[in-house]
Parts: sequence; C-alpha cells; structure tokens
Amino acid sequence: MANIVAIVGRPNVGKSTLFNRLIEQRSAIMDNESGVTRDRHYGYGEWTGKYFTVIDTGGYVTGSDDIFEGAIRDQVKIALDEASVILFMVDCHDGVTGMDKDFANIVREIKKPVMVVANKADNQEKAFMASEFYELGLGEIYTVSSANGSGTGDLLDQVIKHFEETGDENPDDGIPRIAILGRPNVGKSSFLNVLLGKERSIVTDIAGTTRDAINTRYKLYGKDFIITDTAGIRKKSKVKEDLEFYSVLRSIQSLQDSDVCIIMIDAQHGLESQDLNIIGLAQKYKKGILLMVNKWDLVEKDNKTLDKYRNDVLAKLAPMDHVPIIFTSVLTKQRIFKAIEKAVEVHENRMRKVSTSALNDVLLKEIERYPPPAIKGKYIKIKYITQLPTYTPTFAFFCNLPQYIKAPYQRFLENKIRKSFEFEGAPIKLVFRKK
Repeated sequence: MANIVAIVGRPNVGKSTLFNRLIEQRSAIMDNESGVTRDRHYGYGEWTGKYFTVIDTGGYVTGSDDIFEGAIRDQVKIALDEASVILFMVDCHDGVTGMDKDFANIVREIKKPVMVVANKADNQEKAFMASEFYELGLGEIYTVSSANGSGTGDLLDQVIKHFEETGDENPDDGIPRIAILGRPNVGKSSFLNVLLGKERSIVTDIAGTTRDAINTRYKLYGKDFIITDTAGIRKKSKVKEDLEFYSVLRSIQSLQDSDVCIIMIDAQHGLESQDLNIIGLAQKYKKGILLMVNKWDLVEKDNKTLDKYRNDVLAKLAPMDHVPIIFTSVLTKQRIFKAIEKAVEVHENRMRKVSTSALNDVLLKEIERYPPPAIKGKYIKIKYITQLPTYTPTFAFFCNLPQYIKAPYQRFLENKIRKSFEFEGAPIKLVFRKK
C-alpha cells in the first residue's frame, strides 16, 4: 500500500473521530471512555484527487502493566512502521501532558513526516491555546475539530504534499470478503493471527477483547481475499454497555458486507441458540456459510466422536444440511488452512454459473422421475430451467402452474441442484414462473 496516514496519540484525544471524518464513514467506534480502540483499523480516504489509506490506532500509554495497553503499544508501533505520514494527535482542552511528551520522544525517532494535530479546537480561544504544543519540538501545529470538521481541509492540503503518487481509489474493490463470526471467546482473533502468521488482532482470555471489525488483506499461497475479524455477538438481553452494542452492530455490518461467513463455535459447548441466530442471519442475507468447530483438541474423542458430533450439528441445522463443517484447533493449528481453503471453495461455489443445457439435461430427468405432486387434480409440468444473471445463484423454473409448487418439492429441487453442480455452502434461490 502507498500513501498511508497513521493517526496516533495518547488515549481519548479524538483519533477515531478524525479517522471517521477522513474516510467519510462512521466505521470506528467512538466513545468518551478511554481505550475504546485497541486493534489497528484501516479505511480509505480521498482529497483533491489523491487517494490514501488511513490507520486508526489505540491510545499509546507508557509505563502501564495493563494487558490491553501493552498490546495496544505493539499495534501502534506497527502502524508507525507502515505509515507514510504520521498525524500525532493532541488535545487543546488538556494542553501538553506527560504522556504527550513521552510519546513525542518515540515519534521523534521515526524518520518520517510528522504533523501535530491539535484536536478539539472548537473556538478561537482553544485554537490560540494550541501554540503550547510547539514545545514538543515536532514542527508546525494544525488545529482541527474532528467532531465538526473544521480545519481538516487545511490539514489534508498539507498531508497530500507528502504523497509521491496518486494512489488507488479502493485497492480492495472487487476482492472476495470472508467474515469470521461467532459468540465471544470462541477464538476468532486467534484464528486470524495464526492464519496471517502475525499478531494482527489483540488476543486475551477476556471476552469482548475485539471491539471494531478488523479487515485484513490475505495474499498468500495463491489466495487473495479480505478477511474480517469481528467482535463476539451475544444475545441482545445480555448486551448492557453501549460499547458492546456498537461492537455487535459492526459485526452484523461485516456479515452483511461479506461474501462468505466463517461461523466459529466452541467444540466444548456445541451448537447453541446464539450460534443458530448468527447462522440464520447469514442465511437471511444470502451469504456463503462455513461452520468451524474450534477447540476440538479439548474434546475427549473416540473413533465415533466426530461423526456423532457432525450428525448432531446437522440435525440442529436442518434443513440446512449443505453447510460444510470443519473441526479445528487454533491452538495446535489443526486444520486451520483447510478451513480457509474450504471458505474460498464456498465462495467459488457461490460464483458458479451453470449453463442452461446442463441444468435441463440433469434436472428434467429428475423431475420426470419425481414430478411435482398434483394439486386439486391439476398436474404441474416444468418445461425448462435456467440460471438468472444475479449475484446470488438464482434458478428460474418455467412451468404451467408455478403457484402450486410447495416448499417440500422446492427443497427437493434445491438439493438436486446442490448435489449435481457443487453448491456446497452457497446460498441458492429458486423462482417459479409461468410458461
């Protein structure tokens, strides 16, 4: 990636608000509570024909033993290494603090353009007070109010002067998206980190560690897709805090934006009602689905355990018996890459186009062998089938009495299509039209 702008600074100075302002979306979660952002969060912006990537980071705190703050520092350092331009944010209301001075020493060592952004300059008086930040010794001070946007235009005018190229409008456009979803603490972030071979997301044993949806481009072993780590989705009745509410919203938005959903469940707990709710959402939005049973290493097994577990899961999923199930252990890296290969396969199944001749050659014989049941003495005759040019695989059946084809026979036809043309894990839609 070229033209990367990293927004860094101590906690609660408005980094996520500026991030949302620059990418023109409410993507990062904003809250008055300190330490809301934990992982690196990427987005895309544009200013006067120049395109750039923006990185939102957590607040940098030194000398803390807090498990999250130590991990956040590591994430900030990665962002600083990736950046072309560094926006060091400070707060006009608070003035220069000890944490600002400590972090300035770190930023000063990095041989990259650094711009001090004095946020919350909501009036002229606050803007004048920003002059005290010159003592940080990092050059020009740019006063902005990320909440209402004032001063951001002047800031961007200076930022783009450091770009050597125009950049790509959206380098992720058209790339398949795979979202990792599930209840809290099932191993979603650990799975992403093992897959990438690096600490992309902060991992702890504390449920709710991941808050924002974290997008990462995966380009290894001939694969190219965007994989999204999401916050755990709990039942509405258990969500008490605003932060978790917005985290769940981001997770659901990631589900809607994805092509394939890897839905992780805890092998020790089995398929629970909340897992079924998440699967139901993925089915509702016509997403490809892969069920990933994690922590399989913790289950006591004999030679029949896997088949029994699979059958129990499929019984609860019925009639969605087309969903592939992979048994994994992120901790021991068991079948991790098989899971991602299967997710890519599900996406390929979703994009599959079947010729009209192939459909009719196979399905008309099955229909002749098992025709739709007669309704009120009227016989239904299906004349031919074709796949429509839609994103979700959609098959049109032309017949004399489409209104009399009932759900059980529709499931029969869907199963025949899946079995004959390899649509495992992919959504399928059938429509019946009069001919």
